Amino acid sequence: MLSNLRQRYERFCFRNRDKGIPNLMLYIALGNALVMIMSMMNGGATLYAALCFDKEKILQGQVWRLVTYVFTQSYGGFLELIFLYFFYMLGRQVEISMGTFKFNLFYFSGVILMDIFAMIFCPVVPEGMITREEYAMLNTVLPYYWQMAYYLHLCMVLAFATTHPDSQFLIFFIIPVRAWLLALIYLVMTAIDIYNLSYPVLYFPHNLFPLVALANYLLFAGKDILNLLPWSLRTRFNRPSNKKSKQPKVVQFPGAKQSAAPKVDYNHRCEVCGRTDVSNPELEFRYCSRCTGYRCYCEDHINDHTHE
Repeated sequence: MLSNLRQRYERFCFRNRDKGIPNLMLYIALGNALVMIMSMMNGGATLYAALCFDKEKILQGQVWRLVTYVFTQSYGGFLELIFLYFFYMLGRQVEISMGTFKFNLFYFSGVILMDIFAMIFCPVVPEGMITREEYAMLNTVLPYYWQMAYYLHLCMVLAFATTHPDSQFLIFFIIPVRAWLLALIYLVMTAIDIYNLSYPVLYFPHNLFPLVALANYLLFAGKDILNLLPWSLRTRFNRPSNKKSKQPKVVQFPGAKQSAAPKVDYNHRCEVCGRTDVSNPELEFRYCSRCTGYRCYCEDHINDHTHE
């Protein structure tokens, strides 16, 4: 039942793939850069403070903060411009692979899930004197809610690794790292964040906050989550089973002509080079969301072909 529901959802996204806000991450990155530069120019973070997530002020009526926090990934440091460009490039490639409509759903569902979690669990600074324990808890927990946009955009690493697992990044412009390995590093860092906030018990459920963006990713990943594994494990899981499927019994009548059923010896075939998942099992095959009909391409041509 779940597989049928996902298939219907994928077909719905495919039919509406050109709807939504095209090049969404460009606007998000430019908005973040504008907030950061203006905050640095006036010597403070006035614009950042007016747009960031603040539960107490949202309850007072400043509801725009439920959306505008996506422009507050950082309020200082030119190094952040490099990270913004990095997230923009990742988001752009994910949008090309998913389609505009599905990518918009992916991004805004993450925004909504984070809003729901933060509005339920984010602590409010009490008025008057607070105890030393309350101060320690607030000083540890609140920065996670102020960095909601950072966690939301960092999940783009997982989304990109799912659609382009074998793409390479040059860390420090020297060290080559595959996208799937970068995604695993992100998962390890998330686990460390959760562990660091696990004690004392006073920090629960705030320690689960880094999982919100991860949960949103899992809603859209489906079976493609296997792309986060190394190539050798991916091919092992994607290898077709050797078990023979049960065939219906055919009764042959004397003198009747036997018609052989058409034999299909592959599941995916690239429209450009003609390679299949049988002739080249090491390749990944994708269906282009911008072409008419279901056109399959290998990993070498999914982003390098003429859309028909």
